[in-house]
Amino acid sequence: MHTTALVLFSGGQDSTTCLAHALSRYERVETVAFDYGQRHHVELDARLNVLRELRLQFPQWAGRLGEDHLLDLSVLGKVSETSLTRDMAFKMEANGLPNTFVPGRNLLFLTLSAALAYRRGLQVIVTGVCETDYSGYPDCRDDTMKAMQLALSLGMDQRFLIETPLMWIDKAQTWELARSLGEQSGVAQGGEALVDLIVEHTHTCYLGDRTHRQAWGYGCGECPACVLRAKGYAAFSDSLNKASAPSA
Repeated sequence: MHTTALVLFSGGQDSTTCLAHALSRYERVETVAFDYGQRHHVELDARLNVLRELRLQFPQWAGRLGEDHLLDLSVLGKVSETSLTRDMAFKMEANGLPNTFVPGRNLLFLTLSAALAYRRGLQVIVTGVCETDYSGYPDCRDDTMKAMQLALSLGMDQRFLIETPLMWIDKAQTWELARSLGEQSGVAQGGEALVDLIVEHTHTCYLGDRTHRQAWGYGCGECPACVLRAKGYAAFSDSLNKASAPSA
């Protein structure tokens, strides 16, 4: 039976939902983030605010939330020529992938996470990759996750479980999952509280914009990450409004 987990936690909507998922399931949960020279470096500050608010607003989870780790992965930024690590416009490349794709990023994230989990005695690695509502990144696909789980378990001679709670759901369903997890937390109106926390404190915008406040949170509203988050939030809100509307 798994009782401990390490969550890859960037401070965005997806990783915060994954963290709530882990806190609802495991007795001890730690978090890890990576500084790889990303343009949206502000996410590393936002994540600390999210951790603080989770501890304050969800006391039953606070006792399970353990140490936070930040790893220097600046070498990834040095070898990557992408719009997440360089000041360039977002566009599609000739290979059909957006130039926001950072080659090897999730592979390195998972390898270092497994090494950290090995040292910390953590059994499950939780990541917010998704194959449903995503940008086509090959290192987010289910096959990649299964291959990495096998390789890491064999290479470290320890059985790791790579858990992907968002793999087969879209962004609207991710908002709904967060609301459901909040409701199960034991906090009064916890579902609404967790959604509000994600709106106010998480960061998704690729341009690092924390000045423009949208209905779904802070961001430029135009980069691929903002567009995807906004679309999901609109569908989620419509679903809630229809569910609460009086029947004719």
